[in-house]
Amino acid sequence: MSAGRSTQPGVSPGAEAKESRRGRLIVFEGIEGAGKSTQIARLLSWLEQQKVPARGIREPGTSAVGNSIRSLLLDPAHDVDARTETLLFLAARAQLVARELRDLLEAVPLVVCDRFMLSTYAYQGEGRQLGVESIRTLNSFAVNGLVPDATVLLDVDPGLGLARAANRSGADRMEAAGAEFHLRVAGAFRRFVSAEWQEEHPECGPIVRVDGSGDAELVFERVLAGLSGLLPETFNVAARS
Repeated sequence: MSAGRSTQPGVSPGAEAKESRRGRLIVFEGIEGAGKSTQIARLLSWLEQQKVPARGIREPGTSAVGNSIRSLLLDPAHDVDARTETLLFLAARAQLVARELRDLLEAVPLVVCDRFMLSTYAYQGEGRQLGVESIRTLNSFAVNGLVPDATVLLDVDPGLGLARAANRSGADRMEAAGAEFHLRVAGAFRRFVSAEWQEEHPECGPIVRVDGSGDAELVFERVLAGLSGLLPETFNVAARS
């Protein structure tokens, strides 16, 4: 499925054809310390070597509005209500999709995004215990029909992930949310990779689990293998490189 393809009914055949020519959206997800930043950097470098134009973005962030919201959300000095937190994340996502992401998907073959809708389902739906279904309609409004072509879920033990995150300078507000919160988030992500859950939530697009433990180069080999199954036209070349 194309990243730009609308999930809404009544789209004309001409519009569908235009949508199918858009670039592909690859999302990286995972708990704190899963290694997303490391693997995204490796993937963008690999794509450059393969002469595949690509852009990396993060969510929340990328746009000026998104970066302002990111600073507010991650500042440990702020006491943010769970519903307020959810709406702020979705506001940043709506701005990213409308003012940055759709244009990027028209301009380059691949866009690699650090977090997207699955994080809201895991962190706010399950971690904050607001419920995935209560967020689903709001998220649909924010993304306006945009569906990821592939989501790579880097799966690591929560203890390992939090230990990695602790090595970074200063815990942000999300990282400091507590062990029980992060265990709920990790459990949610692991449920999301099941075929049954994905079938029930087509708005999230296809999700592939990648073991995020071990050496970064080994993890990257797993990332390429996972992506080759979802986007073979780009990533089957990995077997020949």
